[in-house]
Amino acid sequence: MFDFLIVGSGLAGLSFAEIALQNNCSIYVIDDCKQNASYVAGGLYNPIILKRFTKAWQSEKQLPFAEQFYRCLEQKFNTSFYHDLPVLRRFYSIEEQNNWFIAADKRELSNYLSSDLVKENFNGLSAPFGYGKVNNTGYLDVAALMDSFRAYLRSQNLFRQEAFDYTELQINNDVLSYCGITAKHLVFAEGFGMLQNPFFSDLPMVSSKGELLLIHAPELKLDFIVNTGIFILPVGNGHFKIGATYNWQDQTTKPTQTGRDELLSQLDEIINCPYEVINHYAGIRPTVSDRRPLVGTHHLYKNVHLLNGLGTRGVLLGPSMAQELYEQIMHNKPVQAEANINRIYLKRGITI
Repeated sequence: MFDFLIVGSGLAGLSFAEIALQNNCSIYVIDDCKQNASYVAGGLYNPIILKRFTKAWQSEKQLPFAEQFYRCLEQKFNTSFYHDLPVLRRFYSIEEQNNWFIAADKRELSNYLSSDLVKENFNGLSAPFGYGKVNNTGYLDVAALMDSFRAYLRSQNLFRQEAFDYTELQINNDVLSYCGITAKHLVFAEGFGMLQNPFFSDLPMVSSKGELLLIHAPELKLDFIVNTGIFILPVGNGHFKIGATYNWQDQTTKPTQTGRDELLSQLDEIINCPYEVINHYAGIRPTVSDRRPLVGTHHLYKNVHLLNGLGTRGVLLGPSMAQELYEQIMHNKPVQAEANINRIYLKRGITI
């Protein structure tokens, strides 16, 4: 008998798994490892939405919680995957510079946006209007984290790599069973796969395909992340991740020539040094129309739960949303209304 059966081992599933383990709960994880949005993600964390120069939803709470969470995992697995790096926003115009100064003067943004422009010329980069520096940013090597966590679960015989068969699930009031596994609670954290889940497929997920490139550009010397419509993320040894595209129609995980061309055309406007494309990735982001996660308990089955809809901010959202779901399940502390799936049920007139 496990406390939790978890379906999915992306950022959402592993965040919940770790929260449960930290609270001395027993877990078992099932995943076919085909939903690769987390695995191929850039992994950037940034408390600011730079398109509008506004603070991301609850980032002032999520950021310190996420940092502590990932630092603990680094110690647990004796590896490094949480990297502090500033973001430099490349300006397109004087007007954008002025908008930056206005935003940096706001009290809720002053800790994140530097009021001093960066005018330095960096080898390989073209930025005639300079940069604005964002603090408290960086990236998570999501693939390294997932590899380490899955290896740990396998070593403890707590991981099964297979597609979840919903027809094999039997739910009772106090226990559920699945192919020889019994558990008190089931947490679905399937990402884009939620659309095939009969318990939650009616929830309003709006999936977005994203594509990234890995390039080798040895003359490009950066110790920061460049944000300029696309991002340029240094990952070591002259290699950089370039991303990302947004495609709301294509729901496949296959990289496309269109996505590659879109990224390279933007990259060629920014850098002026030679590079080689090493790899090309694609994944489907689990996003929601109101830009809030989908977290909570099924309105009919009280031991069936959901952790999903983390979208482009999964690095920050994953740990805190996992904590909130755990607190709801174990201590009857409701998930906050903005993230709770009850908001969807209530709009449809379903009694909770």
